[in-house]
Amino acid sequence: MPGPVEHAVAFAAQLRDAGVPVPVGATVTYVRALAELDGSIDGVYWAGRAALVSSPEQIDAYDRTFDWYFRGGPRAEAHTSASSPSDAFPGVEGAAGDHVRTATAEPTEARGQASALEVLRAKDFAVYDDDELDEARRLMADMRLVAPARRSRRRRSSSRASGPLDLRRTIRASLPTGGELIQRRTLERRTRPRRIVLLLDVSGSMEPYSRALLRFAHAAVVGGADVEAFTLGTRLTRLTRQLATRDPDLALDQAAQAVADWSGGTRLGEGLGAFNDRYGVRGMARGAVVVVLSDGWDRGDPERLGTEMARLSRVADRVVWVNPLKASPGFAPTARGMAAALPHVDELVEGHSLQSLDELAEVIAR
Repeated sequence: MPGPVEHAVAFAAQLRDAGVPVPVGATVTYVRALAELDGSIDGVYWAGRAALVSSPEQIDAYDRTFDWYFRGGPRAEAHTSASSPSDAFPGVEGAAGDHVRTATAEPTEARGQASALEVLRAKDFAVYDDDELDEARRLMADMRLVAPARRSRRRRSSSRASGPLDLRRTIRASLPTGGELIQRRTLERRTRPRRIVLLLDVSGSMEPYSRALLRFAHAAVVGGADVEAFTLGTRLTRLTRQLATRDPDLALDQAAQAVADWSGGTRLGEGLGAFNDRYGVRGMARGAVVVVLSDGWDRGDPERLGTEMARLSRVADRVVWVNPLKASPGFAPTARGMAAALPHVDELVEGHSLQSLDELAEVIAR
């Protein structure tokens, strides 16, 4: 029978389907809270409300999803993938009762599961075994990248008293009063989410991390945001279409077939130059958040890399460099490629673990 961890992860996934953005870190907090509860359904509700809801607008969706999942109430309209909790999660019958009994009878086991999940989140991808990589893939599937908003040139009707005049609506509002302009209608600039571009180094030096980071790229592409994904090695390869497949195993198989230079050499400067010439400067990177996932070890010309990074930084909104080696004690960006790129990087972050990827998602969303 599924335990507290399985129910917490499944319930968080249903909340995301209902439009509530739940980061992996919030799910872990919820698991830890469940391990401390006495098993009452009210405790389960308020623990989730505190850990998984981040704004008052999300409470209604949370309540409807909780009633459906834990109390067997009417299914929320946003949930369309299954008709009942048993259909959505095979083996789960009476989710609320099963969960409460498990939480009451086996608090020690629940705490152990939560502790193991915390250890896995902090563990370096380079020392994962196959089972841990499978578990990490399941957690990454729940990750969602939220792109920051940018102001669009288009305008829309506004309820604000001040702003540019909406002449059409103002004249229309004056018709009932014989043309007297009693109410002034205004316009405001629209906002649109920025595009996110992922450039993943798949060279030999990144092999301990590239497969895990490719799973992260897949979760980002299928997560609903406007995400483009590329690999950098001895050549540039666009993988957005391959990673758009919902099945993670099929998506990674397709990506592996498309990437001919996996675990080969590194020509970051040439790869970034190809991206700038064919995609980036022409429009894909304009106003976007560009994320380079690389350890900075480059066999190419560092001056070329610096030149291409400068081109990229001029058109992108932000350039974030994810270096798994940054978590190492005594790390310094002394590799030739990293040193050449650093002056054109807005933020240098870690990318060696699930926890660091969760933090990366927060950096992107700023």
